[in-house]
Amino acid sequence: MHEKIVVIGSNGQIGTELVSELRKSYGDGNVIACDIRRPDYDIKNAGPFEFVNVLEKEILNQLFKKYKPTQVYLLAALLSATGEQNPKLAWDLNMNGLLNVLDLALEYNTARVYWPSSIAAFGPNSPKDHTPQYCIMDPNTVYGISKLAGERWCEYYFQRYGLDVRSIRYPGLISWKAAPGGGTTDYAIHIFHDALKKQAYQSFLSAETELPMMYMDDAIRGTIELMDAPAEKISIRSSYNFTGMSFTPETLANEIKKHIPGFKLGYTEYDQRQAIADSWPRSIDDGIAERDWGWKPDFDLTKMTAEMLNNLRK
Repeated sequence: MHEKIVVIGSNGQIGTELVSELRKSYGDGNVIACDIRRPDYDIKNAGPFEFVNVLEKEILNQLFKKYKPTQVYLLAALLSATGEQNPKLAWDLNMNGLLNVLDLALEYNTARVYWPSSIAAFGPNSPKDHTPQYCIMDPNTVYGISKLAGERWCEYYFQRYGLDVRSIRYPGLISWKAAPGGGTTDYAIHIFHDALKKQAYQSFLSAETELPMMYMDDAIRGTIELMDAPAEKISIRSSYNFTGMSFTPETLANEIKKHIPGFKLGYTEYDQRQAIADSWPRSIDDGIAERDWGWKPDFDLTKMTAEMLNNLRK
């Protein structure tokens, strides 16, 4: 089948890298990048780009009508820390954007829809270690609440209308290419920039805050592997647990010191992102993703740290 793939939210941390990866496989002309603002990257020049606001259903409708996409990736969202500054907007964007896309995917017979969830969907009473696929989920950020509600809608559209929606609960994502988007795990990107620039970093999370993380190359590969898996292999229609590694700011700093011996890690006064991080898992059990579609991360802490520093030095 000739694929036409639409990526909404293509300027973001995931979108930028996903678009270039998909274009390698499907051809530049068959992957349409869409965002609310003009991309700073070469995304626009390499293939089609459309201005789209997921909250404007009529414009979205025109997009579906024009391209009749076989696959849609909906990545537009307000993240955890940013969302807390404007809760109603975060809810509106994260929720109604999803419902608009699900409705149009049904109307235009889109074969597959991808929507990302997050470890933010877990909450203070979820088990902290090896957090299982099924457990108490009581998120206390508007981002987490919208992700949990979105997971339920995805499963509902699959059960009720047979729409092939697929999703992953991303951990913190670490990349050297695009700037972080206002999440609680962003320290794990800033620390590399500061290590190279100033040989020092002030962490807004405490020394013992352990969080699940993943190198972006793994996240992109895992996302495409999930979308390429045969439908009968997909047993989770809410969102798959998914992880690469877990570490604290301290562990990460010690790994960086192997490359930059003079590196110093300090800690800031209390930051509201600490409370968000404290409500999240320390580590994730993603055994079902491994069982269903063969998920295996490539990067551990050592390999990721070397890659980040090498690429940023360039």
